[in-house]
Amino acid sequence: MSDKKLTQGNWSSWHHKLHKEILSKKILIPKGSNILISVSGGQDSMVLLTLINDLKKLHNWSINVWHGDHKWHEKSSVYALELKSYCADKNISFYFDQANKENISSEEKAREWRYKKLCERAKTLLDKNQQKHNIYLLTGHTSSDNAETFILNLSRGSNFAGLSNIESKRLLEKQIFLIRPILIFSREDTKQICNDMKIPVWEDPTNTDLKLKRNLVRKKIIPALEVLYPGCSQRINNFSQKMSNYNNERNDLSELAYLYCKDAKGINRNLLNNMCIEARCTILNKFLKEISPKQCSSKNLTELAISIYEKNKGQINLQEFLKIVWNKNYINFEKVKM
Repeated sequence: MSDKKLTQGNWSSWHHKLHKEILSKKILIPKGSNILISVSGGQDSMVLLTLINDLKKLHNWSINVWHGDHKWHEKSSVYALELKSYCADKNISFYFDQANKENISSEEKAREWRYKKLCERAKTLLDKNQQKHNIYLLTGHTSSDNAETFILNLSRGSNFAGLSNIESKRLLEKQIFLIRPILIFSREDTKQICNDMKIPVWEDPTNTDLKLKRNLVRKKIIPALEVLYPGCSQRINNFSQKMSNYNNERNDLSELAYLYCKDAKGINRNLLNNMCIEARCTILNKFLKEISPKQCSSKNLTELAISIYEKNKGQINLQEFLKIVWNKNYINFEKVKM
C-alpha cells in the first residue's frame, strides 16, 4: 500500500520528506509514542502540528498540544482560545499555561518558563498514561533557527558545543525527550508549506520587535549577510554541522586521552604535562566531573592546568569540602578536613 493511500489523500512532498527523515532515524520518534507538541501558533509550529497530525496514524502516535501564553501582546489570550478551538475541531488534546508577564521579561526567562511548563505538562501526561514509558516534546525549530543560534552564540563567545547544530533529540529529564523534527526545513519552507496546505497562522506581533536579539538577527543581520553572500544561511548550517561532528570527535578522542592518563593512583602528571594546554584542560575537566557536578570555568581550568605544569607539588581548594592535590607524579582529590 502506498504512503498516499495510508494518509487518505493528505500526502505531499513535505509529508514525504518528514516521513523519510523519521524512518531513517527510528529512535527520533518511535512508533506508538506519546507526543506533546509545543505550538505558538506561528508558521513553524503550525507546520509541525499539521504534518505530525497527518502522519500519526502511520506511526501510531498519540498527540497532544501545549501552548504558552506569554501575555506579551493584547491579543495573546484570544490567540490561545482560537488555537484551542482549532485543536478541538481536529480532536487534538489541548493544554495551555499563562505566564506572569513580569516573570518573563527577557527572551532567556521566557524560554526557561516554556520548558519548565512543558516538562510539568509532560509529567502529568505520563502519570495519566503509565503504559507509555516515555514522552516526546516536539518543538518547531527549523534550519533557519539553527543559523540564528550560531550567530548569537558566536557573538557571545561560545565554545565548540555552542557553535554546533541544534540537536534533533536530547533527554531533558527522566522519560522526557526533546525532539526537533523539522530542522530539515527552513523558514522559507514552512512559509511555503502554510501557503500550499492552507494552514492557518497566529503570528505573534512581538516577532517584529527588534529589541529582541533573535528578531534583530532574523530580520536585519541574516538578510544583510544574504545580500552580501547569497546562500550564507545554508553555509552557516553546513559549518554548524561540521562543528557538531568535530565536537563529537573531540569528545571521543579526549575520552581516550583521559583513559590513557588515568590509573588507580589518579592522573599521571608526566603524561598530562606532555600535552598542549587545551588538552590538559579537557582532561582535568573530565577528572573534576567524576567527583563533582559543579562546573569549573574555563579560566579556572586554565589556571589549574598551568599550576600543575609549573609546580611539582601543590593543592587547590575546589569547594568547601574538596581539593585537588598533586605531586611530581600524580594528581588526585582529597576531602577538606573541617
